[in-house]
Amino acid sequence: MSLTRDSPQTEVASAPAPVGDPGAPAPHEPRRRGVKWFATVVLPPIVLGIVILIGWYAISYGLLEEQRRFLLRPPHQVVQKGFLDWGTFSEILSGLWSSTRVALIGLSISIVLGMGLAIIMSQTKIAERAIFPYMVTLQAIPILAIVPLISFWFGTGQTSRVVVCVIISLFPIIVNTLFGLQSAERGAHDLFTLHQANRVTRLRKLMFPAALPAIFAGLRISAGLSVIGAVVGDFFFGRGDVGIGNLLRRYASRLQGEELLAAVIMTSFLGVAVFWTFGLIQTRAIGKWHDGAAN
Repeated sequence: MSLTRDSPQTEVASAPAPVGDPGAPAPHEPRRRGVKWFATVVLPPIVLGIVILIGWYAISYGLLEEQRRFLLRPPHQVVQKGFLDWGTFSEILSGLWSSTRVALIGLSISIVLGMGLAIIMSQTKIAERAIFPYMVTLQAIPILAIVPLISFWFGTGQTSRVVVCVIISLFPIIVNTLFGLQSAERGAHDLFTLHQANRVTRLRKLMFPAALPAIFAGLRISAGLSVIGAVVGDFFFGRGDVGIGNLLRRYASRLQGEELLAAVIMTSFLGVAVFWTFGLIQTRAIGKWHDGAAN
């Protein structure tokens, strides 16, 4: 009787094929992600910007007569006069920097004051019932109505501009911070009560972490409002450094359409930059807990 044995070739052929790592990305996956990111994040604003430019040219040359074209100069004239002319552009940058300082100072005061008031109101219902109605009232008062009071109390310089900025940007921080602090789950509060945690521990380890998404949402809103507040303050209180609001008023009164639109565009860039900065801080600090606020 003879014994047969498989040849080495048969053994090699019958061996199972190696299985790749199921968690490893496909070879073309990074490129697909890059294309998807470009198509969903970068391309839409570019397309919309092109549409806006086309509409801008259509209005300037199609709807406005030559003698009325100063109301909306075409984009290339705005770029040529407002950005390529160094004298005008440096003036706009100087005014923008002055308003940026006011916006940052006002926003910093609003953050400290708003979060402090929200923490106080979150600790007791009596404080919330006492303070919150006055915050709503302050938000509802038109700035124009209290300009004489602000001017009488703080003068017509930079301090009054900061006060206007604080009044405009304070309320969203208070509301969002208070909502976030009160949004911690009841079960988590019961657990802290079971462990006999004091108010400081409960605030630091439970309420504040739970409130971070809402806090950053309020910060992003108030960041944009602080720029608006700085510009509004420039309109009413122009003594001292010339802010971007002063330049807007000057360009409008002199019918300098190119300079006016260039200043408006730079102000918009400032608001977007501040808004995106807080969005980046949010992503770095807490990740994308709240997709709507993080995107």
